[in-house]
Amino acid sequence: MLKAGVLGAGHLGKIHLKLLNQSDKYQLVGFHDADKENAKKVEAEFGYKFFETVEELIEAVDVVDIVTPTLSHYDCAKLAISKGKNIFVEKPITNTVQEAEALRTLVAEYKVKGQVGHVERFNPAFTAIKDLLDKPMFIEAHRLAEFNPRGTDVPVVLDLMIHDIDIILSVVQSKVKHISASGVSVISETPDIANARIEFVNGCVANLTASRISLKSMRKTRFFQRDAYISVDFLEKKCEVVKMKDAPKNPGDFDMILQNAEGIKKQIYFANPDVANNNAILDELETFADAINNNTKPVVTLHDGTEALRVANMIIDQF
Repeated sequence: MLKAGVLGAGHLGKIHLKLLNQSDKYQLVGFHDADKENAKKVEAEFGYKFFETVEELIEAVDVVDIVTPTLSHYDCAKLAISKGKNIFVEKPITNTVQEAEALRTLVAEYKVKGQVGHVERFNPAFTAIKDLLDKPMFIEAHRLAEFNPRGTDVPVVLDLMIHDIDIILSVVQSKVKHISASGVSVISETPDIANARIEFVNGCVANLTASRISLKSMRKTRFFQRDAYISVDFLEKKCEVVKMKDAPKNPGDFDMILQNAEGIKKQIYFANPDVANNNAILDELETFADAINNNTKPVVTLHDGTEALRVANMIIDQF
């Protein structure tokens, strides 16, 4: 079992502590939190060992799980890597692209593994359909949330939209050609609602909307590709796949047939992939353990996290 320690015991940090403690692939050694009052509460309530300094925790583990505020991601990760430790770092990977690129260099130099916490990659609705995605040419994503003061210190692009940016980059596999975007600050000092249009070199276009001032929550992405429409509901963990194939010569009474202007007939049919019940955060942590133990590539690499941050910053620069 890999010895793991958590830096940061806030809302998400507590979830990571709980799951690492439950996992068969990790031995939770303890945690560090800069807020000593909070740290003592967590230690007293859950029994996790509190380490007084970041350095002491890093020395005691094989894997450092970084769930601190984004501004400190780079310093924590750099220190851990320099001690030869594998790092799991929450999204966004760092505060700047330059910091993210520096971490990638360090990981290669010290021959350790790194993974970024883009948890939607492990959403069961997405994993159920990802192998059906084949060169989508138009993508539409909506990620709407009710207002919550937590996270409003950064633009909604880094708070919410970055989830969809990462998903889309993982699917399209093409360089970004052009971005146009707009954002509006309604309650916060940074934009609370944003829309971005990303054009890729291969011709794909992605339209993304994110809001943290909505009356209801929504996390839906729709993919349009040749002969298929695929919808993913990340919130409800549901997916819908509508596909087309050449119509049979003698269609049945209940077959759905479309005919285009050229007279070509297509049959519409529905696929219903199985959506397994899972804990996406536990899955991302355990697949990272597998990558370390088997010396394989992590599911969400530091490169992936860097590119998601790069595109997010390109969007913010358009505001």
